[in-house]
This record gives sequence, structure tokens and C-alpha cells, in this order.
Amino acid sequence: MTRSLLAGACALAWILMPVAGAHAQTDMVLVPADDASDGAADLGASSNAALAEDDSQAPVPFENGQLTITQQEDYGEKVLAYDGKQLARNYDVFFDKIVEVGGVTVALVDVGDGGNQCGPAKVIVWKPEGGTIQSTTVEQDECGAPPAALSDSAIYFVPNLLPGESKPALQWSPTGGLSTLGNLTYMPEPGTGWKDVDPTQYDSIVDAFHNEAISRQAATLLGKEMPDMATSLLVGGGTEKTTSGVFYASGCMPHDCGGDDGFMAIDPANHKLYFARRGDKPEPDAWPAVNTWPAEVREAMDKALGSPN
Repeated sequence: MTRSLLAGACALAWILMPVAGAHAQTDMVLVPADDASDGAADLGASSNAALAEDDSQAPVPFENGQLTITQQEDYGEKVLAYDGKQLARNYDVFFDKIVEVGGVTVALVDVGDGGNQCGPAKVIVWKPEGGTIQSTTVEQDECGAPPAALSDSAIYFVPNLLPGESKPALQWSPTGGLSTLGNLTYMPEPGTGWKDVDPTQYDSIVDAFHNEAISRQAATLLGKEMPDMATSLLVGGGTEKTTSGVFYASGCMPHDCGGDDGFMAIDPANHKLYFARRGDKPEPDAWPAVNTWPAEVREAMDKALGSPN
């Protein structure tokens, strides 16, 4: 079955394919087609001119009332309210925009704790005809809302995936509320191999998993640990290179730098990968066993990860 989710003037196409799920059931995997809108589908790409962007964030007229963001104490939590009724609170609260979904006016507000690498949750505010103000919060894995796309009848939340992950894509409408649309599964670029490895093109070493050869070998080495390993690399810098041409990088898990740190090295000449992850144990976990690593890669890992907290 194929569905098209319209985002602004551009179509965001999805192909729904059955895959084997738990308990011998069948889930639906959503595979996004290329988006020709250059980001036009992202609701967070710009804000309505009516919404204030400075720290004061003036009240916003909404459905014969006002949406306000107030802060009682310096450095304290901010409160989102509608005519005095609290809807959400956290340290970072910002108006996004007002849109129309299914004929209903909807306000979108970003609410988060400001942590590194985790975006805000999305609070959806609306007022049913003849009813009272309503709100719901969209968040996934306690690390913000997935990127959103808008159609005439619904808002779609499509997760960014890490290697080895599968997560649900969500949809919200004024009549149907928040529901699961299907499962989205991480997939590397088909047909890519070791000849295509180019660290100069990576914003993060996690981008290397887009390569099919690297992703396949990583899955063999890491198994079910692959998503956690990739997560431990999210907060980090660019790659470095050893004298023999092995390139590597280290990082840490969002909100847990120093408590969950990762290291990844890629040897494109010999088609080998090396992973290490340090928690609170004296020695980091390593794939393959660290005593099989070349000395220069082991030295780079020791320098990058240091000692546990």
C-alpha cells in the first residue's frame, strides 16, 4: 500500500512494506522517498511572523484567548498557559507557529530541557468546536519530538533513526488524536562499499553507518548493541587519522558525557572496524576484543576515552 503525505506544496511519499515483527505478527515499515521540498515539510524550519522570537515572547492571540509563556524565577522553568491554564512547563519553551489542520486552528510549541543533542518535545494545542482548550505532547525516547511534516488533515512525526533502530512514525489529527502510522527502519545506502568511504564527507563518524559495507560489518560485530554504540558517539567532533591511515573519532551519549563514551575506528585499506564503549567499568567494552587491535588504534582509543568517572 502506498500513501502520500502532502507537506506544504510538496509531496512526501511513503511506501508501506510488511516485515516480520515480534510474536510472528506483521508490522508496516515506512520507507521515505526523497523529499524534493528542500526542508519545506519541516514545521520547525520557520516561525509565523505573529510569534515572538525574543526571550520575552509576548502573548499570542489564539482561539479568542491568549497563549502565554512566563517565567517566575530567573533560570527557573517556563510555563506555557492558555488564559492562565497551564499546558506545559520546562526550562526551554518557545512558540513555533500556528497552522490549520483538518479545519482546526492548531498552535505548535517547542518544550524541552535544553540538553545537548536532544531536541524539544512538540506540544500541540487546539480548541475543538464548542469545547475547551486541549493539548498533547509528542516526544520519543525522552529526547524530543521526531521531525514533523504537515498535510491538510494531519501532522506526521517521522523519527530520525540510528543504525540498527526501528521506531514508529506517528500522526496526529484533531479528530483521531495521536496514533502510530507504522514502523520506520534504519537502512544504509544500497550498493555502497569500502571504496566509497570518505571521512571528509562526515559531519559525525556515525554517518559512516550509511555505508552498506560498514553497516553490515558493524552489525556482525555489535549485534543488538549497535544502536547503543551509535548513541555513545552522538556528541562528538570530527575524525582524526593515524599514521597508517586508520581514521577514528570519539563521542558520548547525550546527557551522559563522561558516563557513556564511545570510540569508533575505520581501517578502509584492510576493511576493518573497531569499536569501544566506556561506562563505569575499569576497562571499556570492545568489538572485536581489544587485544586484537593494532597498537596505534589501541593507543588512540586509550587517549580518547581516558579513565571512567
